[in-house]
Amino acid sequence: MDSSTSRKTLLLTGASRGIGHATVKTFAREGWRVISCSRQAFSADCPWPSGEEDHMQVDLADPKQTIEAIETIKSRLKDGKLHALVNNAGVSPKDENGGRLNTLDTDLGTWGRVFHVNFFASVVLARGLKEELATAKGSVVNVTSIAGARVHPFAGAAYATSKAALAALTREMAHDFGPLGVRVNAIAPGEVETSILSEGTDKIVAGLPMRRLGQPEEVAAAIYFLCSEASSYVSGAEIEVNGAQHV
Repeated sequence: MDSSTSRKTLLLTGASRGIGHATVKTFAREGWRVISCSRQAFSADCPWPSGEEDHMQVDLADPKQTIEAIETIKSRLKDGKLHALVNNAGVSPKDENGGRLNTLDTDLGTWGRVFHVNFFASVVLARGLKEELATAKGSVVNVTSIAGARVHPFAGAAYATSKAALAALTREMAHDFGPLGVRVNAIAPGEVETSILSEGTDKIVAGLPMRRLGQPEEVAAAIYFLCSEASSYVSGAEIEVNGAQHV
């Protein structure tokens, strides 16, 4: 039997680095096939099976590209099943000095781009692939953020509000997709050690109860839990992965 039809399949956006990179490795280690989506071409720095073959280059900031990608994804699902969709792609633009963009100085084009990537792409992909998710009794995981719940010193207003909207969307999707047998949840990472950390994060870490940054692998483990049978009656939840940052 073709390996693409004998394994569970994950569709992951934002796979090229950080949490996305760790998520691919976690699922691949568990025997899943991973179809990755990124605005970047496949990189040789991504050492997982069939990586280049199962990679799709798509800019989720472009609604037309996002919609068109759905038919390509469907064509790659030979058995018509999608066991998990992880909406991990996200953008958090800064000002010219690397500072946060607030509600007063974020231009409309930036608001639109951020919301297309961080929010609209998630519902467009899930709706477009609802039959494949339903056939597999699959799971959707939306990656939100600690910034979606309160003002963050580095995350900008467009990023924060898009992630808050994604948390609300998770609840709505859990309600609407539930009758299809599809579970929808979210994870909200806190300060995670990736290449996009802002200068000054060490001051936040010093005040965390666990006194350390989270690791991408720890976030990936939470994502995997929400896509596995271990969470078979969990839906509509948002799991905080932040080392008790909110207590």
